[in-house]
Amino acid sequence: MTKTAQTPRTVIPAPQRPVRATAMQDDGGRRDRGRDWSELVAAVRESGQYSTTAEAERVTRVVLSALGGHVTGDERVALARALPREAARVIASQIPATRPQSAQEFVDTVATRIEGATPATARWDVSSVLSALPSLIGDDLTDRVLDRLPPGYALLFGRAELASRTS
Repeated sequence: MTKTAQTPRTVIPAPQRPVRATAMQDDGGRRDRGRDWSELVAAVRESGQYSTTAEAERVTRVVLSALGGHVTGDERVALARALPREAARVIASQIPATRPQSAQEFVDTVATRIEGATPATARWDVSSVLSALPSLIGDDLTDRVLDRLPPGYALLFGRAELASRTS
C-alpha cells in the first residue's frame, strides 16, 4: 500500500453574520452610521405619516433626547453604538434623569417639548420614533432597553407587554 502525499488544508473561517446592506465599515469594524440618520428619519416619517422630513426629524430629535435621559448604563452605551451617529449624539448628550418616569409621564414630558402637542399627539410622536428603533438596534438590545425602563414602555416601542416584569 502506498501512501499518497496530502496537501495542507486551508481553513476558511465561517462567514460572519451579514450586516445590513446599507451599512459600511469604518473605525476597526464599527458601522458607518452616518447615512442611517436619514433612514431613521424616513422610517419615522412613514410610521408617523408626517407631511415633511423636517417635521419627522424634529420629532425624532425631541423623542430621542427625552429617551436619552432614561436609558442608563451599558444599555445606553449599546444604544448609542447601534444608532446612527446623529441619533447617538442626541442620546448621549442627555443628563441622566434623577428618577424613572412612567410611560405616561414620559409621553407628557415629550408633549411639553413639542409646540402645540397634546398628550394624544405626543403619544403618536413617541410611538412613531420608538417603534422605528427595534429594526435598527435589534430585538436583543430592544429587550435590554425595555428591561431598564419602567413597565409600560413596550407599547411605545410597538411591542405588547405580555407579562409583568420585576424591576
